[in-house]
Amino acid sequence: MRHRNYGRKLSRNTEHRRALLRNLVTSLIQRERIQTTVAKAKAARPLAEWMITLAKRGDLASRRQAASYLLDPSAVKFLFEELSKRYASRTGGYTRLVHAGWRRGDGADLAVLELVGTEALQRLAAKRAKKAEAQRKAAEEAKAKEEAAPTEPEEGEDKK
Repeated sequence: MRHRNYGRKLSRNTEHRRALLRNLVTSLIQRERIQTTVAKAKAARPLAEWMITLAKRGDLASRRQAASYLLDPSAVKFLFEELSKRYASRTGGYTRLVHAGWRRGDGADLAVLELVGTEALQRLAAKRAKKAEAQRKAAEEAKAKEEAAPTEPEEGEDKK
């Protein structure tokens, strides 16, 4: 029976599962957006929300608690300096889980776990738009250059 047993096992032993979730939460805080399986994302989501709640508290004990869980000191710094301000007026729901299809190799159901209000998606969209614009401009310049170049007369034609 699983009475009062909280959390998913994720087919791993305790140490491996804890390391996996710590890695996922640290990566989510650093990158603001990660892609993983749905089960792992659902398991990591409450832990990420808990980290942001600690950051919003902002005292030394909270910082030490977060530092003991997160694997990178820069993630702790970003969490307490940036994310705590971003979510100061929000009472919860700091993460979003979006299903992202299936993995090609094994067919696992994938999801994107991201922080709400993140500019990562907007930065990616702007980067893609800039790249597409540069490609379009280069194609137009190549076409204009090709049209402006004088054509060589063919062998059968007279040269004047």
